[in-house]
Amino acid sequence: MADAKVIPFDEGERRSLRSSAEAAGGAGEGGEGGEGVERGSGPGESALERGLAFLRRRLAGEYEVDDFGFDRELTDEVLMPLLRPVFERYFRVEVRGIEHVPAEGGALIVANHSGTLPWDGLMTQVAVRERHPAGRRLRLLAADLVFQLPVVNELARKAGHTLACAEDAQELLQRGELVGVMPEGFKGIGKPFAERYKLQRFGRGGFVATALRARVPIVPCSIVGAEEIHPMVGNARTVARLLGLPYFPLTPTFPWLGPLGAVPLPTKWTIEFGEPIETGDRPPEAAEDPMLMFQLTDQVRETIQHTLYKLLVGRRSVFF
Repeated sequence: MADAKVIPFDEGERRSLRSSAEAAGGAGEGGEGGEGVERGSGPGESALERGLAFLRRRLAGEYEVDDFGFDRELTDEVLMPLLRPVFERYFRVEVRGIEHVPAEGGALIVANHSGTLPWDGLMTQVAVRERHPAGRRLRLLAADLVFQLPVVNELARKAGHTLACAEDAQELLQRGELVGVMPEGFKGIGKPFAERYKLQRFGRGGFVATALRARVPIVPCSIVGAEEIHPMVGNARTVARLLGLPYFPLTPTFPWLGPLGAVPLPTKWTIEFGEPIETGDRPPEAAEDPMLMFQLTDQVRETIQHTLYKLLVGRRSVFF
């Protein structure tokens, strides 16, 4: 297969973390408005013809990826169509407050993390793309482990995810991208079912410092429904250490049912975006103020926690 077109957006700042993405492809123009080469189909073009045209472009290398490995065409033509039925029919996600996500420019979306497997990040990505009037793209920050797994590493980069580090996040934000972060990390996604919807520590507020430096708003995001897809009743720590994993979940179905145990339960989801917390009026040195970072981190965390409780009170059932 031919290589994709290489158009690096910033030759001087490219880091070795992206070397694998660059080797697999090239780079397209960055920002939300830079869609690269339009691949729109004609009004009379059938799905088969579109599919064949897509395959021809892939084989010829006539597609673009950015310096982070994001492949817009593959995401829109393959990954999103695969995730859309899960979003609409399986989890039946209700999206609220999408108007709080800016129509243009950078913003940092901060969400709770849960569910044993990271379905919540994927569903939030679909929610922004499918429900936002501008059809915006969410670039998720992921843990190192994601980029150490075969196949998952390549798919994550092509879907627009990048390493959860301040440098990458700030670079994307300054390019006008929407960036998503889940500060609870493994403590949130791997917590016991008994602690569901109780937010874990939000780290040291690094995401706040990043937003302050980029002078972009912070949008709190609360997700209900993910906690119950894989109820984690135990953690096989010895197995986790042997496999080099942060946890090895024991659920009512996994590992007892084998691969079938990894199928999530069809819970009913709600994703609510809160009002943005502006940072543009803060001076540049605000990112170095530990008290301000603590206050903003606590404000975001409390906003998400309060919204989770509100959504839980109004929920009729886990599954309906």
